[in-house]
Amino acid sequence: MKTIINQVIFLALAFTLSLFFPADSAGAATVRQAVWAGRFYPADPTELKQKIDHLTRKAQKTLIRIPHNKFLRAVIMPHAGYIYSGWTAAHASRVLQADQFSKVIILGPDHRIGFKNAAISDATAYETPLGKISLHRDITKLWRQPDLFQRLPASVDKEHSLEVILPFLQHYLADFQLIPVVIGQGDVQRVSDALDSLLNRDTLLVVSSDFSHFLSYAEALARDRETIDEIINLKPAKLIESDNRACGRTPLLIVTDIARRHHWQPVLLHYSNSGDTAGDRSRVVGYAAIAFFGDLPMNNTDNLTAQFSEAQGQVLLKLARQALVDKLGSGKPAAGDLLATLNDDCFNIPCGTFVTLKIKGQLRGCIGNLTSSDTVLDGVRRNAVNAALRDPRFAPLSIDELERTRIEVSILSEPQPLAYRNGQELIKKLRVHVDGVIIRKDHASATFLPQVWEQLPRPENFLTQLCLKAGLPSDAWKNSELEVLTYQVQYFEENQ
Repeated sequence: MKTIINQVIFLALAFTLSLFFPADSAGAATVRQAVWAGRFYPADPTELKQKIDHLTRKAQKTLIRIPHNKFLRAVIMPHAGYIYSGWTAAHASRVLQADQFSKVIILGPDHRIGFKNAAISDATAYETPLGKISLHRDITKLWRQPDLFQRLPASVDKEHSLEVILPFLQHYLADFQLIPVVIGQGDVQRVSDALDSLLNRDTLLVVSSDFSHFLSYAEALARDRETIDEIINLKPAKLIESDNRACGRTPLLIVTDIARRHHWQPVLLHYSNSGDTAGDRSRVVGYAAIAFFGDLPMNNTDNLTAQFSEAQGQVLLKLARQALVDKLGSGKPAAGDLLATLNDDCFNIPCGTFVTLKIKGQLRGCIGNLTSSDTVLDGVRRNAVNAALRDPRFAPLSIDELERTRIEVSILSEPQPLAYRNGQELIKKLRVHVDGVIIRKDHASATFLPQVWEQLPRPENFLTQLCLKAGLPSDAWKNSELEVLTYQVQYFEENQ
């Protein structure tokens, strides 16, 4: 009887402890075993290494132009069986090397369960035939947002979109820790914000996705080219609006969103479909490898004083619109929740800001301050009003126009002098789509934000128009008499 009572007490105590410590110890010694070895890729370690080596040698024959003075930040890879997509996946070898990253965040689509937002395995390690990969402690930071990141029991985690890519990463990177995120349907913006907060110079973001499914060879080529072009241009409208573009649509939207924030430069490494490798050309699946390159350090855009999340950027956009509403007398006072949000310390840091107004994509006003004499809050408020009412190129913005106006807020780093000897060296030193540029000579000066590169992508044209804006001869940039400074921005724009 005494033994039975002790057993009951022990079970009751164990149950009570599980209520207090249900989560952090749930997968304390759990390894997520390889599920697809022997089906999607070889189960024998020697054979697997030989297969990856063979695919890598084949990938080395592709001509790829890697941007100079840029650093790899993310890569898109396919996840089909190696006989189909391995050739394209192996092109990651062109940008990856041993000990390049200590942390890898891999995003793969949910093919099997069906859940909202994202899920992360509760295991402590993933295992493939090439060995175990420990999970990174930053996972606990994501679990603090359970509405976005739920726990996925290792016992039910059969998702192949993550597993199939891991042997390539193990082979190329050697030692790293993993954050495996299975993505369902949900809030792209909030998931992007959470993942963005974990990025640093030692982190690689990997997106697992195949492209179109079961179209004819010609149809797949056309559709996949459209999708790839949208990713390269970081404007994935068709990816959002139409079906059968990619099984990893949501992970692709996340990486393009983060790439836009940090001004990463995408580069297509390779495209193929199953009709090029081992499949029937009447029904093919498309595959692409795309790398994203940016500047270091991460979470600190060059010498930018503060880095703002997308959510904080949206707050600044609301602040700018409220300033216009208040000035034009066309609305209600700011809501209490907006005022409370503005108490965040980051908004009170001195920083240069610009506010740009557009109507139907056309410039309607742009005013800002290049120096950090004002706080972000004061600068955005004042520059919003000045852009609407005091840009000498335009008539004052009317109340009727305000509803059709789209606002863009730019946060600037401190401008830094750029030394150069002649016009050709100046062209080489400017970073397209990265640098904002200031030119000065005597009393003449002008600046273009980095966003202007979208309209003037050739440095010669960019500098010519900048000189004309300053009232200087169009070729004044060709000599070294100009004072040139560069800066970087984070910019946020209202949804169309």
